[in-house]
Amino acid sequence: MLSTSSNTRIFVHALPTDMRKSFDGLYAMVVHSFGKDIYQGDYFVFLNRARDRCKILFWDRDGLVVWAKRLERGRFQLPNGALDQSPTIEVDTTTLAMILGGVDLETGRRRKRYQRPS
Repeated sequence: MLSTSSNTRIFVHALPTDMRKSFDGLYAMVVHSFGKDIYQGDYFVFLNRARDRCKILFWDRDGLVVWAKRLERGRFQLPNGALDQSPTIEVDTTTLAMILGGVDLETGRRRKRYQRPS
């Protein structure tokens, strides 16, 4: 799991992202879409159109890191009204943990996800 400090800012790109992009492609999106400096240590979250894949780009003192997750079942949920405000939104660490953990942001209940057969 990702570890964040209290002063880490997390930005979500609410528009669909091509998941073939890696370090350089995602870095270019940070510069053009977010208008931010990656070297500040902020986290930048990207989701695909189906919202079953997620990539997070961040600077880790001496290089860029791409963290990726692919869901076998279910979708990542964005906060309500995310696209109404702006294509890029800022969330806190708790909201990011809920998004990645499959918690419904409205009800606080776990959403359907893949369960390994026992």
